[in-house]
Amino acid sequence: MTQIFPAIDLMDGGCVRLFKGDFKQRTNYDADPIEVAKGFKAAGAEWLHVVDLDGAKNANAEQSELIMEIARESGLKVQTGGGIRELYHVQRLLQGGIERVVIGSLALKNPIMVRRWIEDLGSDKIILALDVKMDEEGVPYPTSHGWKQTGDKSLWQLLNEYGPSGLETVLVTDIDKDGVQKGSNAQLYKAIRKHYPDLQLITSGGVGKLSHVRTLKRLRPHGIIIGKALYENNFTVEEAIAC
Repeated sequence: MTQIFPAIDLMDGGCVRLFKGDFKQRTNYDADPIEVAKGFKAAGAEWLHVVDLDGAKNANAEQSELIMEIARESGLKVQTGGGIRELYHVQRLLQGGIERVVIGSLALKNPIMVRRWIEDLGSDKIILALDVKMDEEGVPYPTSHGWKQTGDKSLWQLLNEYGPSGLETVLVTDIDKDGVQKGSNAQLYKAIRKHYPDLQLITSGGVGKLSHVRTLKRLRPHGIIIGKALYENNFTVEEAIAC
């Protein structure tokens, strides 16, 4: 069964959403993140995806206390990332009740270290978050540093490198779809499911209406992250789960 992952993006202790990851194109929502999380739980969600955007921007996990409080107060299983650069950040979050830690740019910058974390901490505790940009031939290349730098390895090359570590779950975002609400890159996700059928795939970006959710569910991913569409009341968590 595909899980619906409602998302909370945190900046300055509040809920925000970015357009294509651009900090200058930011929408603030007048909502307390703990209460938002409780609402998602009441609506039937089991998981919550939380991004520390302050941490991502400043390369230092800054809102760990709030994120652990969200996990405690909401009763949801929480996966979170943003600015995580050191093992002690990962251990602190896991010890504080976080279910899974999401590693982004570091997965490209220092794959040897991240593979070791997966091996040492368990493949169920570390997720790779790969934000990709399609080249002119339609090949996905992971990006880093706020989507400003494109790596020299394709998504396929990078996933092959992580295979021996026991990598279990990967979160993939087509950055050209993020925050736009015009549909996800279903072809990309279909290719990932074909090449790596045993990998738990979480999709992210582009969902704007229930038909987008249905399209993704037909691919049978592990999960679908939904953010802006929920905050703008395009549909509800209950409807996304049921569709």
